[in-house]
Amino acid sequence: MISLRQAATRRLRSWAARRFGRDFLPHVINGRRIYILPSRFGLVMAALVVAMLVAALNYNNNLGLAFAFLMASIALVAMHHCHRNLLGLGVDAKDSADGFAGGTAPLEFVLQNTSGLDRYEIEIRCGEGASATASVAAASRQAVSVPAPLERRGVLELAQFELATRYPFGWFRAWTYVQTPISLYAAPQPKGERAVPAMAARGAAGGGTTAGDEEFVGLRSYAPGMPLKHMAWRVLAAGREAAVRSYSGTAAQAEWLDWLSLEDLDVETRLSQLCRWVLDADACGRSYGLRLPHTELGPASGGAHRRACLRALAEFDGAAAP
Repeated sequence: MISLRQAATRRLRSWAARRFGRDFLPHVINGRRIYILPSRFGLVMAALVVAMLVAALNYNNNLGLAFAFLMASIALVAMHHCHRNLLGLGVDAKDSADGFAGGTAPLEFVLQNTSGLDRYEIEIRCGEGASATASVAAASRQAVSVPAPLERRGVLELAQFELATRYPFGWFRAWTYVQTPISLYAAPQPKGERAVPAMAARGAAGGGTTAGDEEFVGLRSYAPGMPLKHMAWRVLAAGREAAVRSYSGTAAQAEWLDWLSLEDLDVETRLSQLCRWVLDADACGRSYGLRLPHTELGPASGGAHRRACLRALAEFDGAAAP
């Protein structure tokens, strides 16, 4: 039964993708994109109402007939409210997410409700095992994070995600598919106890920098005794407080995290050790570069550089490794 349901779901997803094509975010849900069916509980309630109606007709029980018609009317109203709970709802999402193999990647969504009606119990589902539920008040926005499991290192492409609701009674389930790709980058697990190779070894490999290199990091207030050659004359000429240019030697201390320095390890263990080095260097605020076969990221620091390095490790093709 489960396999039949999964097969039917896959066919419906494929049909919806062919019919509507790719959606561009932010996306507003219209009535033609909403599907609705009774839930299991709704089917049980329908069977009870039919049984009640048959029994009332058989025994000519007017009270039973009235109650059966009342329950059917409530079901029709519930179906309308379930459909309306998704109608006109806006959704936006980031096109990528990062995480580590064996963990989860947070998929960031924003639900926008421009109507005067509150929207309740909106479920966002991104494949098997990745879902979250939120409610959105009238004329407001709600950020939702969906933790997507990452079973192994690599890049996973989600072609679509699903919005669904069972509001108000759970008798019906309304849902829609949003056809927009989302990339999940699963970096290797950060493992390893080895230290980064010595600076001299990296310099001999041709990736080091000279000790005279300096990197501008900003301005700071002038104090008596500071060298005038670093004075920010333009700041002083503009009538602001005297300041001097501040430099750091991080350029001279840039580290190279090199694939070739771990030749005695297998591919995945190398990647895990490099991931550990990237996180340690970033936590300490050091400038570092990453060398992989066919890929090189020059020395830098900051969150964008860390993300680029982790994605390079996630995308690395172990079959093409020397």
